[in-house]
Amino acid sequence: MNSSSTSVEMGQATHVNKSSICSVYMHQYTTKVFFTVFYSIIFVIGSCANSLVFYVATQKLQKVNSSSLYLINLATADALFTLALPGRIAYYALGFNWPFGKAFCRITAFIFYMNTYTSIHLTTCLSINRYMAVVCPHRFRKFRSIKTGKYVCAFIWFLVLCLTAPLLFQPMLIEINGKLTCMEFTSFEGKRSLPAFVLIGIAVSYCVPLALVSVCYLQINLKLWKSVKENPVASKMQHKKATTIIFLVLLGFVICVSPYHINIMQFMIRKIFHQPSCWDQKVFKMSLQVTVSLMNLNCCIDPAIYFFALKGYRAKVQSLLKRNCS
Repeated sequence: MNSSSTSVEMGQATHVNKSSICSVYMHQYTTKVFFTVFYSIIFVIGSCANSLVFYVATQKLQKVNSSSLYLINLATADALFTLALPGRIAYYALGFNWPFGKAFCRITAFIFYMNTYTSIHLTTCLSINRYMAVVCPHRFRKFRSIKTGKYVCAFIWFLVLCLTAPLLFQPMLIEINGKLTCMEFTSFEGKRSLPAFVLIGIAVSYCVPLALVSVCYLQINLKLWKSVKENPVASKMQHKKATTIIFLVLLGFVICVSPYHINIMQFMIRKIFHQPSCWDQKVFKMSLQVTVSLMNLNCCIDPAIYFFALKGYRAKVQSLLKRNCS
């Protein structure tokens, strides 16, 4: 982008100078290098792993059932997210300076949050689906049909789309000390209702799904352990596979999703009672960068779930590894 176009974007962006906000960017060179490399790795792994899911689905190497339907939609959300990563990689490489204009900044924020909450809700539905299959296989059989799964997936996409669409109209590009920052928490500052709104959103979009996933997999694990005791030979392999999937799903929630939401919650609760100091904002900014990167790592953990849950995906990965090793 040339200097004249950059000047135009700065004119369109919200201007914030040193006198109105403290500089929250610490260790800029370290974060610049680390996050550029980190997101580049996520882009390569996420693009390859999630593209393979679509290949397996289009080649009909995987029998589609309700569980695989949720996983294919999960891969779709992750694939959309990886499309927005080159912009973020450039943003970090340029030292937190956005060169692509305000429209693409808003689209990137929209894709980021849409991926996050579509993935959370699809993972929750997958967990409930597995609960119905293992714990109550006969009682809820009609709810596990492909037709029902399609309706549920369509509803999740529509719901998250409606909830995140306002981001397309929210100013995301802010000029701070001569740089155009994109999708930083300062974009949302100045709104009195923000803490209450964010806390309600986290309760509905994170706390409730986490509780449902935890209860479902606790019940599944108890059921499988009971089956192993009754029939050790027949149930041992099934238990091992199911336990691995349970571990990966919970790992995604605990390591990837939870730190970001807990970090946001504690900051917003404190913000209700007093205005954060400049140091508080600096610490929050640094912790936000780390927790956001952990949450984005989820698009690399999801393919591990596909490996154990989708036979066609697992067979294709194994064949590719054998071909490369031979």
